[in-house]
Amino acid sequence: MNSSKLRRCLTRALAISVGLFPVVFNAVAQDAPAAQEKGPAPADAMLHALTVEYPTPYRAMSAEEVKTVLDRVYTYLERTTPAELIHKSDGTPIANLTTADPDAVFKPGDFRLTSYEWGVTYLGMLAAGAATGDARYTDYTIKRHQLLADLTKLYNPVVQADLKNSHAPHKSFLNPHALDDAGALCHSFLKAKLGGSKVDYTQMIGICGNFVTKKEYRLPDGTFARGGPDGNGGFKARPLKNTVWLDDMFMGVPTIAYLGAVNGDSKQFDDAAKQVLQFSKRMFNPQLGIYMHGYVEGQADHPEMHWARANGWAVMSMVEVLEVLPKNHKQRDAILKQLRAHIKGLSTYQTRDGFWHQLIDRPDTYQETSATAIYTYAIARAVNRGYVEAQAYGPMANLAWNATASKVLANGQIEGICVGTGMAFDPAFYSYRPTSVKAAHGYGPALLAGAEIIEMNKKFKFGLNDSGLMFQGPR
Repeated sequence: MNSSKLRRCLTRALAISVGLFPVVFNAVAQDAPAAQEKGPAPADAMLHALTVEYPTPYRAMSAEEVKTVLDRVYTYLERTTPAELIHKSDGTPIANLTTADPDAVFKPGDFRLTSYEWGVTYLGMLAAGAATGDARYTDYTIKRHQLLADLTKLYNPVVQADLKNSHAPHKSFLNPHALDDAGALCHSFLKAKLGGSKVDYTQMIGICGNFVTKKEYRLPDGTFARGGPDGNGGFKARPLKNTVWLDDMFMGVPTIAYLGAVNGDSKQFDDAAKQVLQFSKRMFNPQLGIYMHGYVEGQADHPEMHWARANGWAVMSMVEVLEVLPKNHKQRDAILKQLRAHIKGLSTYQTRDGFWHQLIDRPDTYQETSATAIYTYAIARAVNRGYVEAQAYGPMANLAWNATASKVLANGQIEGICVGTGMAFDPAFYSYRPTSVKAAHGYGPALLAGAEIIEMNKKFKFGLNDSGLMFQGPR
């Protein structure tokens, strides 16, 4: 019997004899160097190579394995988010809409086709289509974009003529009141347009782009904020006057950058870069390497609640802005520095199972899926673009993807997603937010995460080295 076989047999025998370790192996360590001493093996030989049963798979998934997970999500969403119209009055289908029928509504499904969460889902489907080569993903987005474009041509004149009393299936988009109504959808339109989609996005981009750049409330220095004037001499409570939500770093800023890419407008690049840095100046804690969720302009103290999904929107915003920001832009290096600081900070809080907690720095809060998926996407994208080292962050991204994938059920629904969340200055609010498979916030991030992991693992090789998941070079 050769020495390698002898070591494996000894390891298994030790595991059985002491009764402390599982015999079923789900990861195999690379052999350690052979002992130089000769003679009978001591009792502690090769204990370091005993197999560990990791709750989250401890390896890099193949592209085929990742796609199997993504296919489950796609199948569920294609079935439960129909791109169809019905009559509100009697539920009968509308096969061909030629006039702005006030009785027309979207056929109900599990999720809304015009929510900001679905803007992210459209982005995720585009990314999955590009990474897998499976046109079904791309077609999912384009089919729904085309429906929205057709409806916009029919209904926009009616809605603009009577903003208060008119009806349209997607009125919240045609008459937006917040970045949530326009920003992420607009981002998906712009990215699809740059990717060669044949949909005519002109009218829709005009509506949402105008709202994001010219109508959304801002602080005097130009930073997006909520709690602006209410039109009656007072201020809206969102939740307080002049409140900056970290969420809005994603809900509007990448849209501005992509408008710059589509329009060739350098001022829009400047605005997007300025927003990233101003959000970060107010809300990033450099000692912890993570962002607080809410900031109130003029308020002296801010109890810092480091909500995970909001940090996801921030890190995602940065990788999306960098995707189109010119290489020679004067603020590009500052944004790269900020992105690296955030990713480094996030790395210290990943749990042993690959997730991040609902409040990142509070391990007594639950492990949350949507934030974990967003971090997977953003960190893998940063690795793929060379913003951070594959050696340092590739294994973490793979573990985070495996954690995310573990929450995708056989029917394609995703568990552990925090429902919609406002802003507060106490931990109870965030800690006890419910989770639901019907929370739309996790589906787009899961698609984005899987797509980017496929790209990363095509580009780089990761495997076990002396039991640890390590970078093993470019492919």
